[in-house]
Amino acid sequence: DAFRIRTKRMTNDVDRCWSDVLRPLLAAHRIRILDPADYTPAVEAYLHDHYRRNIHPVLTPLAFDPGHPFPFISNLSMNLAVVVEHDGRTRFARVKLPDVLARFIPIPASVAGKPGDSFALLEDVVKLNVASLFPGIAVRETYLFRIIRDTDMVIQEDEADDLLESVDRTLKELRYGDLSQLLVEASMPARVLNILVENFEIEEDVVVRTAGRMGYGDWSALTKLHHPRLKDKPFSPRDLWPDEGGEAIFNAIQERDRLVHHPFESFSAVEAFLRAAVDDAHVIGIKITLYRIGPNSPLLDLLIQAADAGKQVAVLVELKARFDERNNIEWAHRLEAAGIHVVYGLLNLKTHCKLCLVVRQEQDGIVRYVHVGTGNYNRVTSQVYTDFGVFTARPAVLDEVTEVFNYLTGYSSKEDYEELLVAPHHLRPAFTSLVEREAEHARAGRRAGIIVKNNSVADPEMIRVLYRASQAGVPIEMIVRGVCCLRPGIPGISDTIRVRSVVGRFLEHSRLYYFANDGRPELLIGSADLMERNLDRRVEALCHVRDPDLRSHLHDVVLQAMLADTDRAMELQTDGSYRPIRGKPHARRINAQEKLLRAYASPRRRD
Repeated sequence: DAFRIRTKRMTNDVDRCWSDVLRPLLAAHRIRILDPADYTPAVEAYLHDHYRRNIHPVLTPLAFDPGHPFPFISNLSMNLAVVVEHDGRTRFARVKLPDVLARFIPIPASVAGKPGDSFALLEDVVKLNVASLFPGIAVRETYLFRIIRDTDMVIQEDEADDLLESVDRTLKELRYGDLSQLLVEASMPARVLNILVENFEIEEDVVVRTAGRMGYGDWSALTKLHHPRLKDKPFSPRDLWPDEGGEAIFNAIQERDRLVHHPFESFSAVEAFLRAAVDDAHVIGIKITLYRIGPNSPLLDLLIQAADAGKQVAVLVELKARFDERNNIEWAHRLEAAGIHVVYGLLNLKTHCKLCLVVRQEQDGIVRYVHVGTGNYNRVTSQVYTDFGVFTARPAVLDEVTEVFNYLTGYSSKEDYEELLVAPHHLRPAFTSLVEREAEHARAGRRAGIIVKNNSVADPEMIRVLYRASQAGVPIEMIVRGVCCLRPGIPGISDTIRVRSVVGRFLEHSRLYYFANDGRPELLIGSADLMERNLDRRVEALCHVRDPDLRSHLHDVVLQAMLADTDRAMELQTDGSYRPIRGKPHARRINAQEKLLRAYASPRRRD
């Protein structure tokens, strides 16, 4: 019940945000979304003609009565429930609004009678013309509805002969998943709603009525309008190796570890690293983990080129990456067809670590290079998500990364790591030890401190570990973008813990953990948040950043910028609410992401 209540409240909040905030702001900049009541005769005539030419041929009315079974309705689809009168009897039909049609229909300024951008919404235009779908029949009422199906994937992996086939089969079954929500117009009468409830075989507590719009995700189309003043100032990400390529990249990594920080620095650093491996005749092997790949990934093409060149290529494709299952299955098929060794990970575990290993035959023998990241190997998300990546040739790291790949592809069961913290067996106890060491320092009067930057903190055991460190006097700063079940500022429990969330131009996705360690700081980056699923049900990897310059940069530049934010930061209160963090009165606000954009604006210093 609490879940349903919260869902309805969120729906109302979104409606109010659109109607009371965003819509008036857009209108002030001559971007108008018209309601049917706003249509002038000229606009209505234009929309009638647009409907006749561009919409009507695509629509399919489906009756439902004893002779026409209730039609299948796909997840997230927008539909019209149409009440008609035929032969003196009331009947019902459903009209789906096809995804192939644009939700926002532009109206020329000459027709709208006003300068700027004017739009009608698809559902309003179809409603206006719905009678054309039922010639000779009286249309009495039309109501919009939208469904959300349960897309949780449950796979009995222990019983699966082929994981790919099992995931593929389950995805097809999910098309018919149970309804999680039926969203209907507030004006829909009970007799029409009851028909939907009965045919969907749901309880009424799944129903949410709304006086607003539905499917606000479609509003992202408005961002494509040419209104530079309403958008963030564009920037060009810095290149990690501006003039280098091929063997020069490997030489640079041999000299010292290299750090890349997306989106301030370009994802081309990762692509160039892999391209160098493909083009270099001395590279004999490539291994990589892939979670969210993207539909048109150049990295996948590079891996296929490497296999075509005779290199040994092994790819772990996580088939169970939520909402990316279909895309990953298609890539797995394509990679296998190219002769690449493709594996799908371990039973009952998701592989979430971000690792790319290159094996090179050099004059002194086999040399390995690795990229360890906090985010996916995905060019698109790297432009809007903040993430770190470290390139290193340190043998200690390479040995352990190799063990992780052996664990993923074979039967290795190494559990004692030094440079990496690897879930599900090692990360939890190792991370706990690092926190407890800070507590020991604090109790002994030595310098102690912890900074956590991640997406979520929800693991009960780890929260208790942090509480105990706070009770020992350890100052703990946490930058948690999303869910945080820890409560700061509880007297005697979490007095020394401060939690903030920074939500800005870029999605804060990077994971970084800093430990003061009495003046000998340790810092780790990697794929794991402090959630039970990351610690116990996924293969994750955190990696120590040993290079003192990189460690100083991450602490002194990146973390300190985040902790100084007085523009986009919200602080978590003891009661679970959030309040904006503001600086001194009349002081200029500090925007951490803008500060980092300026810091990365200059060309990278040559080493």
